[in-house]
Amino acid sequence: MKKYLSFFRLRFTMGLQYRAAALAGIATQFFWGFMEIMVFRAFYRADPAAFPLPFPAMADYIWLQQAFLALFATWIMDQDVFDTILSGNVAYELCRPLHVYDMWLARTSANRISRAVLRCFPILFVAVFLPEPYCLHAPASVFTFVLFLISLLLGLAVTVSFCMLIYVLAFFTISPQGLRIFCTSAVEFFAGAIIPLPFFPPKIQFVMELLPFAAMQNVPLRVYSGSMASHEAIRAILLQVVWLVILIAIGRLLSFVAERRTVIQGG
Repeated sequence: MKKYLSFFRLRFTMGLQYRAAALAGIATQFFWGFMEIMVFRAFYRADPAAFPLPFPAMADYIWLQQAFLALFATWIMDQDVFDTILSGNVAYELCRPLHVYDMWLARTSANRISRAVLRCFPILFVAVFLPEPYCLHAPASVFTFVLFLISLLLGLAVTVSFCMLIYVLAFFTISPQGLRIFCTSAVEFFAGAIIPLPFFPPKIQFVMELLPFAAMQNVPLRVYSGSMASHEAIRAILLQVVWLVILIAIGRLLSFVAERRTVIQGG
């Protein structure tokens, strides 16, 4: 365990050094958040009763989505992992006295958390002091906030475990680019990153909520914004745990197969 914690600590420290990139990311996410809120505001003004979420809850959803973008965005991946696989340098990783899957898991988690730490606090701080109804509101209760934190950590874990599947599947492809584009596009849609899942028809929403993508950002954002009752939130969190176990099991199995079938050519 100490070896993987060392990888986590090293990558986390490295991630905190990119402050200029963090400032650029904060500015970009502020602009994108304002743009989304104003677009939804225009629709809400036409007919507020036609939407499943009240506008203040919608504003909470968008600001939290922007603040914790680095935790949930599947297009944020470790390019070094893909380069290592494509170049054949993964042979050096396989020679180390540790499991490649666990090492990449620690590195990916640290990379996402370090990015989120640099970006989330300024965004949340400013969003709290915006005028009504565009500001970030406090959660309904302490219990809701606790459920949000639990679902946030589980959402990060599910996202990372899904990205690990893409890393491992890169062993079986000539180029992982197509796989990355397809998977990230599917996640953006089914996870509620483009349109929140409550906006879909009930039958479609029911199916989408059962998929692993909804266990990423859909659950924590909706728990905080109050669009889930307590019993619904607890059920969604349990489903997050189920998908986390399934994705890790599949990823470790594929990693086991890939490590034993990998052929490194060259000298």
